[in-house]
Amino acid sequence: MIETLKTLEFTPFLLSFKLALMTTLILFVISLPLSWYLSQTRSKMKPLLEAITALPIVLPPSVLGFYILWALSQNSVLGAFFEETFGVQLAFSFTGLVVASCFYSLPFMVQPLQSGFESLNPHMLEASYVAGKSKMHTLFKVALPNMKPALLTASIITFAHTVGEFGVVLMVGGSIPGETKVASVAIYEMVEIMDYTSAHIYSLIMLIIAFVVLLSVYIFNHQYRSRIGIR
Repeated sequence: MIETLKTLEFTPFLLSFKLALMTTLILFVISLPLSWYLSQTRSKMKPLLEAITALPIVLPPSVLGFYILWALSQNSVLGAFFEETFGVQLAFSFTGLVVASCFYSLPFMVQPLQSGFESLNPHMLEASYVAGKSKMHTLFKVALPNMKPALLTASIITFAHTVGEFGVVLMVGGSIPGETKVASVAIYEMVEIMDYTSAHIYSLIMLIIAFVVLLSVYIFNHQYRSRIGIR
């Protein structure tokens, strides 16, 4: 196993981490106003928006991946626009993976943030409005500083989910070495060729990453709740 470890190519892990980092940053910017709106609105459209946002959780990855691939292909309006305007091919490219990952990881960012906003004391927000503060000021100066566990949970879970995604990544990006061949796809290919030693090493690394991520979230949340006097 030591010899196998020396010869393993770890580029797929670097690609996975790069993809996860970019997806997390993009989704944080997108999800912050969306989750804030969902937590504050009383619109009749709220259940519809929540259902659309949560779709990637229940849809089979093959279904979601197929529709994203179709939307990003050269035959679609979006795919043709990017290729003609920017010379960028979305399907079977790293850029396409980023777009796809933003779709399938969206609920993992939105739902923790929305729960965090909804758990805030409404009187605290009302006091900010009564003091003449704008919604933007209330969001960044009042709401966000008081929901640090939700911010951490949303960011870390989104990152970890993106690192571990397989079905959508394979459908949209395929397996292009150095471009779209992320760690989960590499493990699948190792099993296909019965290279179980390498698959064990890759899988163990993924298992350790997932465990450390979850442990970090639970430790932080526990310490934060202890500091503010909540069991």
